[in-house]
Amino acid sequence: MKRGVYILPNGLTLGGMGFGFFSIVASLKGSYVEAGWAIIIANIFDGMDGWVARMTNSTSRFGIELDSLSDLVAFGVAPAIMTYAWALRPAGRIGWGVAFLYVCCGALRLARYNVQMVSTEKKYFTGMPIPAAATILATFVIFHENHFEGMPVNSLFIIVLSVVLSIFMISTLRFHGLKEFDIKKRKPFPFLVLLILMVIIIMIDPPIMLFVFAFLYMLVGIIENSYLLYARRKKGVIVEPAGVIGVEQKAEHKKESH
Repeated sequence: MKRGVYILPNGLTLGGMGFGFFSIVASLKGSYVEAGWAIIIANIFDGMDGWVARMTNSTSRFGIELDSLSDLVAFGVAPAIMTYAWALRPAGRIGWGVAFLYVCCGALRLARYNVQMVSTEKKYFTGMPIPAAATILATFVIFHENHFEGMPVNSLFIIVLSVVLSIFMISTLRFHGLKEFDIKKRKPFPFLVLLILMVIIIMIDPPIMLFVFAFLYMLVGIIENSYLLYARRKKGVIVEPAGVIGVEQKAEHKKESH
């Protein structure tokens, strides 16, 4: 801290936090579409600060901690308040309990990421990233508000979706992210064409297409992890909990020492 902090990446991180705070204020006013778009914009800032930090070699421990705090506000608290005010309030205690569960799981996901990012999170994410979970909730709210009139009659779907996303965040399932995409390396020409097509498709009807892409991300993750589980079982690989393995290893070590 005595040597100072990097302005550009940390400024982008604070910008994302600002949009998360704006989403909370918009939810309290009943402007749920604005709240959803603010979360999506915060997601853009969250991606930009990481890219800028890596490209300018300005990654620091301070920036990592600030990024986690920003993510908890923009992708943990903001989506929870948005979904509670929008659809979960009629469910009473169950509604705020589900919203709080989402915040808790998001915080646990961020804490685990900070601990494991050096060792196990180099190629892919362990558990669904909290920005992805927040984007799914935000795009669903935007989609519903733009194509259906009035508030959602049944909040059961929102409850189930929030619980599923909460479980996915703290799970050990494999999810991919933009950190696997290195913009400094050359890419095949069809990749550029595909990127342009995706932008055009989103521009045709952003509420629908962002909603579709967000749910496709979750669906692809479910399919990939189901395939990996099937492949492991087919090969006869049994994955045991870490605690059980640790106990067995300690027992074998004691036997060998005796």
